[in-house]
Amino acid sequence: MTAGRDALCEVCGHDTFVHADVIWPELAKEWELSDEERAHVNVQQGTRCGRCGTNVRSQALARALLRCVGWRGTLDAYVTAPPSPSPRVLEINEAGTLAPWLSRLASHRLVRYPEYDMRRLPFDDGTFDLVVHSDTLEHVPEPDTALAECRRVLSADGACVFTVPVLVGRKTRSRSGLPDSYHGDPDCRDAGYRVHTEFGSDVWTGVLAAGFASCEIVPYTYPAGIALVGRCR
Repeated sequence: MTAGRDALCEVCGHDTFVHADVIWPELAKEWELSDEERAHVNVQQGTRCGRCGTNVRSQALARALLRCVGWRGTLDAYVTAPPSPSPRVLEINEAGTLAPWLSRLASHRLVRYPEYDMRRLPFDDGTFDLVVHSDTLEHVPEPDTALAECRRVLSADGACVFTVPVLVGRKTRSRSGLPDSYHGDPDCRDAGYRVHTEFGSDVWTGVLAAGFASCEIVPYTYPAGIALVGRCR
């Protein structure tokens, strides 16, 4: 796959992508995916930069993060020469395939869910300037509470930058009462990968309900690659 100008890699600037499907039949059935929806999710997770390996959901996340910090180049260039002082970044789980770049920021903290419960983060109010997570919120039983905690630990000018799998032709639904479904791989039964929420076109409402002043939707390859930014003001 050769990308157009608008689909340059947000991480390294490369223009060629490779693809491999990642959605297995059982997951497609549990998720009740149409052929079109399955193709979109396969692009989101399985289309990667041919140079640095970052996938489409990470491309959207990187684009949103760079907008937040006002940087017009690539993520690689930003972390190579970040501003001083560097923004204080909380990364919850490795944020897609961006973790190697985010870890190069001086004021960076990585924690992992569920070891660190997103609904009860052990940090003081206003500790961070950016909270970043990728395809984690769907595994949290109370996603609105988790987003409110992200808001609490952010500074007055801070932002929460994140992705979740979004099916834009649907509304968000809880999987409560449905058979258990897991992301990861076909044999995964790890409780941390259990899906509690399937997000749809109303995903932005949870950001505002959590207390953020605004929610920006940042597309990379619509509708496969979408990131969200909750801004504190």
